[in-house]
Amino acid sequence: MLFNSVSFALFLPVVFLIYWFVTNKSGLLQNAVLLVASYIFYACWDWRFLFLLLFSTLLDFTTGIKMAESGSEAIRRRWFWLSILVNLGFLGVFKYYNFFASSFAGVLSRFNFQVNPFTINIILPVGISFYTFHGLSYVIDIYKKKIIPEKSFIDYAVFVSFFPLLVAGPIERATHLLPQIKAKRTFDYNKATDGLRQMLWGLFKKIVIADGCAAIVNKIFDNPAGHQGSSLLLGAFLFAIQIYGDFSGYSDIAIGAAKLFGIDLLRNFAFPYFSRDIAEFWRRWHISLSTWFRDYLYVPLGGSRVSTWKKVRNTFIIFIVSGFWHGANWTFIFWGLLNALFIMPSVLLKTNRNNLDIVAQGKLFPSLKEAFCIVFTFGLTVFAWIFFRSKTLHAAFHFIEGICSKSLFTIPIRDERPLTLLCFIAIFIIIEWLGREHQYALARLGFTWNKWIRWGFYYAIIITIVFHKGTDQQFIYFQF
Repeated sequence: MLFNSVSFALFLPVVFLIYWFVTNKSGLLQNAVLLVASYIFYACWDWRFLFLLLFSTLLDFTTGIKMAESGSEAIRRRWFWLSILVNLGFLGVFKYYNFFASSFAGVLSRFNFQVNPFTINIILPVGISFYTFHGLSYVIDIYKKKIIPEKSFIDYAVFVSFFPLLVAGPIERATHLLPQIKAKRTFDYNKATDGLRQMLWGLFKKIVIADGCAAIVNKIFDNPAGHQGSSLLLGAFLFAIQIYGDFSGYSDIAIGAAKLFGIDLLRNFAFPYFSRDIAEFWRRWHISLSTWFRDYLYVPLGGSRVSTWKKVRNTFIIFIVSGFWHGANWTFIFWGLLNALFIMPSVLLKTNRNNLDIVAQGKLFPSLKEAFCIVFTFGLTVFAWIFFRSKTLHAAFHFIEGICSKSLFTIPIRDERPLTLLCFIAIFIIIEWLGREHQYALARLGFTWNKWIRWGFYYAIIITIVFHKGTDQQFIYFQF
């Protein structure tokens, strides 16, 4: 069930009405409604993987209780590692087994040992990387005695499988979400309307911007040899816009939908393409994953409070692991490696926390220096996205070689769609820039306008979405 589908447009109001008008007297019943709705939502993808979600939830719920009840550190450690290894084991089998088997066979073939690796033909369970990380953070926090285990299975299960975040995040923490699930919730009209605005903007990002880019991006990346350098460069630029519109659009819809039920999810994007360096970009892109790796991998390795060599090592580890988290392909690992190289100068020069404020805060335009830094940083991310989007490293290098050819200075692909799409992208960037000081672009934009102009603006967005609505396009991050 896609957020941009008719089925979800029917599903959400039904759950909303039951939640607020049938079970509003009991927090337990409200959570039960959310849990059942979440399992129905997940089962619509493939009901068989619902059992895997249930098993993972039961394992981590039981592990938390057993660790807290145990008076022996050895037993606590055994339960802890049981949960960690089983969760990572499932993730490894479903997501990485074939990659390791094929890579190992490839290495052996270089030494003239021919091996036919045994591979498994299975579908990757949607959302497994996200709900696995929910459970891992919960178990780790209990083991480190940062939190106490949840005694209500329903409450814990909602934390893991709350349907707005189940498939592609944000990756939540028990310290943030569980207290909200356990608390009594009353309907807040202002929060609900804010959620609808955020969902509207998320749908615009996905349907108009991301899906509009997808058709051209797919055509160019599927056949780079058949396109000139200028078209390849356009394709790289459009993919950068596509993946941002697609994933941040999903996050906006998820966060907005959660607000309809009185729940605040973690912010996942903070206008990353307006960053002035790569360090700032990674503080603003996929924030819930970046902070997860920071807290559960980077800091335990020593973080930045170690020698220069270890600081460099830790940075490379976290970016390479982040790349590998995105998929079982050398292209993702290389993408992570590139970002580690891009951020390394600021790490070594200790300038990685120079840009903590909002660019051009309180101003309409950035300074020339800020504008140059934004464009340069965006150029680096576009270059790295080529590897992320390509199917193989060879294809990525071939794509870059094509960009660097003499045909770079020709007119790109000629049809009306790129021109129309570029106009929408320009409008999109302007709106994002005007709203960059808030949680999302439409959070406060237009509040000082005349009511009729503001509502005309909203209806223009709705009409544009409806006009561009075609077949339901899956979100990019569902594959991760």
